[in-house]
Amino acid sequence: MKFLRIILLIIIFISPANANTIYNLIKIPNLEIYETNTDNGLKYLKAYKPFEVGIRNDNVKCFNSNTNHIDKKFKIISKNFNKYSFDFLKKINLKYIVLCEDLSVSGINTAGVPNHKMKTLIIDIQFNKSHFERTIHHEVFHIIKDGYNNYFDESIWKNYNNPEFNYAKCSTCSDRLGLSIYKKTNGFLTEYSMSTASEDMAEVFSFLMIDKNNINNKATKDSILNNKISFIKKNILKIDNKFNFK
Repeated sequence: MKFLRIILLIIIFISPANANTIYNLIKIPNLEIYETNTDNGLKYLKAYKPFEVGIRNDNVKCFNSNTNHIDKKFKIISKNFNKYSFDFLKKINLKYIVLCEDLSVSGINTAGVPNHKMKTLIIDIQFNKSHFERTIHHEVFHIIKDGYNNYFDESIWKNYNNPEFNYAKCSTCSDRLGLSIYKKTNGFLTEYSMSTASEDMAEVFSFLMIDKNNINNKATKDSILNNKISFIKKNILKIDNKFNFK
């Protein structure tokens, strides 16, 4: 009985210690470890109660997810993140994946929130089931671009488009939100691709990671899309010449 009490006390004291350690690392409260034994070095964390970070009009909110929900989704999540090697993740500065539900930025629901400086990507595990896997790679691209912005020059990218086309000033300034792939692309894979240059790049990258053959086929009839695909591939390989779009 005394031994069981000691074990219980250890659990009680270690849990807050872990939470405090996590907070000191990535500045997000109310998190605990979900999985750390991974081949590529990623650490998966989950919210044990809702959290909010940021100030005023730039706040990020997310709610804790039932462990059963995470368990059911984790095979899909880990399968997609396992496409990235330890070396590549180190180069792009991504180490922590935060799992939660009903993620929003300034009250607007979103699939993920990347933070390159904190090596962190927050993922809404219940976001749009039809496009969930692809949104993982979309958000990873934002981490990549934040670290290698000089490789992904938006002025070069914009010149691929027809001269009369203009992106919105920001992704939240646009009502172009559709995530389904177009049958006829005309330079853009989805409606959301047409919101900003950065989102357009992220959409191309995400399809290369999930549906490579389909968009390569579309690019044979779409020179704008073909240029965009070549641009993404070329610059990803500058970061890691062993990278495999798989």
